[in-house]
Amino acid sequence: MTTVWSGLSIGALYCLVAIGYNVVLLASGMFNFAYAQLVMLGTYMAYVATSVLGLPVIAAVAFGGAAVAIIAVFEERVAIAPLTARHGDHHQAALITTVGVAVIIDGVTSKIWGSQAKPIPDPIPGGTLHLLGGRVGRGDLLLIGLVVVVGVSLHVWSRKTIGGLASLAAAEDTGAAMARGVNTRRLAVGAFAVSGAIAGLFDVVVGARTYATPTLADSLALFGFVAIAIGGSGSQLGGLIGGFVTGLAYAVAERYTNTDWPQVIVFAMFLLVLLTRPRGLFGGAVERQV
Repeated sequence: MTTVWSGLSIGALYCLVAIGYNVVLLASGMFNFAYAQLVMLGTYMAYVATSVLGLPVIAAVAFGGAAVAIIAVFEERVAIAPLTARHGDHHQAALITTVGVAVIIDGVTSKIWGSQAKPIPDPIPGGTLHLLGGRVGRGDLLLIGLVVVVGVSLHVWSRKTIGGLASLAAAEDTGAAMARGVNTRRLAVGAFAVSGAIAGLFDVVVGARTYATPTLADSLALFGFVAIAIGGSGSQLGGLIGGFVTGLAYAVAERYTNTDWPQVIVFAMFLLVLLTRPRGLFGGAVERQV
């Protein structure tokens, strides 16, 4: 059971990245490839807030949420908005620019803080618990619970509220949504702000588990993409399930094989899903009524 808890805690990190990917995807139809870098920036904001500024945990969380949200909006205004203003619905070009933003964030982060990992204090001290026959850290339980709450809440919001339905409409057909009075530009900015705030608000919880390190974004981006591919892009519940499935597969493979096999097994599972369910386990039809 300890292996299961380990897989769920690892999977929660992948769920977090999948949630951020889907927030932007559902509102604008674009894939923000730099989202894992925003999560990484959140851990550095936690380091700055707790170790440099000496802020308490609640203030550090608020600081990280606000800082990363501002950076995410800046990304949208600089890297996305000029493209959409000149070329309209040009998602492939926007994808390339978000990859460029990811490279820039990686470089700036390494330049400012160096390559050495920065420790972040655990928001819930007290070690591990014995739960359901296994051992799990208190911080891991908090991370798992918060990710589930955020993912389910966003799913309900996107399906049951006017703002959520407008976001779905804008993602499906920007022109038609604008013709019905939906402010697609405002939705895009809001989606980047919300996704950035989520990355920042998890700063202390994630950072206590992973530390602040410039290599964090690489693995998160890769496995976060696997999570939404397995669960189905555009589905927040699918992203949650895909993230946890990916984490569990990795943890079980790591437990029962050597260190060379976990990634191989995860990506073999990823390819199997793509071959049998190209839109993921919970991916919907290309067109749907909104």
